[in-house]
Amino acid sequence: MSATHTYDVAVRWTGNLGKGTENYRSYSRAHDVVGEGKPAIAASADPAFRGDRDRWNPEELLVASVAQCHMLWYLHFCSTEGVTVLAYEDLAHAVMTMDESGGGGRITEVVLRPEVTVADAATAEKARALHGKVPAVCFIARSVNFPVRHEPVIRTGGAPAPAPR
Repeated sequence: MSATHTYDVAVRWTGNLGKGTENYRSYSRAHDVVGEGKPAIAASADPAFRGDRDRWNPEELLVASVAQCHMLWYLHFCSTEGVTVLAYEDLAHAVMTMDESGGGGRITEVVLRPEVTVADAATAEKARALHGKVPAVCFIARSVNFPVRHEPVIRTGGAPAPAPR
């Protein structure tokens, strides 16, 4: 039997500047992403689309979701396969390619660049290899229609581990 999980969020537009959407420039793209019992996420459109650069945009939130899912599964695999991770930071990057009309586009690639510090240098190669197991189980990466690549850096005691040969 297959289990299901549901996720509910509210998106509330807060950008009515007094004239609603009277014209393309009359309103702000500001909105909040809200979940029950959680702090609101202040969001907007990408600044390239008249958004507020001080707020999260949907493209950034999509990339964050891909990176979070990868990290959580990766940490799970490390914990079950004898790799002690001391620190993890992902410098994720996405590319959006606009279509020929300029009116739409799509994310065409996400590159995850996790920097992982492990406790034992003897586990560095295993730590690197475990990134390869994640795409088969990461819910978010399996749900998107663009490639998700990963370029991990593994450190031990704060120094980069030797690159694989």
